[in-house]
Amino acid sequence: MSSEWNNFQPHILQLEKEGKVTRTFRRLDPERQQAVINAILEEATERGPASLNIKEIARRAGVAVGSLYQYFPNRDGLLDFAIELCVRHTTDLFQQFRPMLASMPLRDALSAYLMGGMEWGQTEMGLVRFFGRAAYQGDPDLAERVVRPIATVMRETLQEIFSQAQARGEIPHSANLGETTRIANALIIAVGDSQLFPYLNSYFQITDESVSSEKIMTALVEFILRGIGAGAG
Repeated sequence: MSSEWNNFQPHILQLEKEGKVTRTFRRLDPERQQAVINAILEEATERGPASLNIKEIARRAGVAVGSLYQYFPNRDGLLDFAIELCVRHTTDLFQQFRPMLASMPLRDALSAYLMGGMEWGQTEMGLVRFFGRAAYQGDPDLAERVVRPIATVMRETLQEIFSQAQARGEIPHSANLGETTRIANALIIAVGDSQLFPYLNSYFQITDESVSSEKIMTALVEFILRGIGAGAG
């Protein structure tokens, strides 16, 4: 995970209050906390949520098996805690930056949203890979607990960007923002995920040696702006 681990601490404290993690875990140094969470997510991504191996998680995290039982109330609690922590952190992150993005000129906001999302994804690859498994492998429990809340806050962030742009006159008032947002959101997800998950790029063929990610992002912004009639009044 990223170096901004301090942003996770309020969520860890709340999850301790909810009984999903112990005070012992909260008192660990940030590097050890990160190592444990990354180990849980990596194991869940590779083996599947139903097949977590406690010994392997301990090995990945560089801790004793007994330590894990000091951090969590039970075996199932490992993944439950990791999911809750990552979902809460991610949704909070979108909500934190939503007002700033919505206040920017539409072109700038879309560019910042796309590039910021890609940069964040590159620094949070453990979470991103786990989210990718949840999104593309059809586990109904993970779809509800992981995919839906994060996907919803993504769509709502984009809709707020469009709504404020419409209020400023950058988007025609005749545009249906609900439908427009969903289409633009789907395009952004397809392009973004193709860069985070190479197997998807093999299918979508969005970038290759002749077309860089930067060019695609610029083209996507222009495509969305023209599609919604930005600047048409």
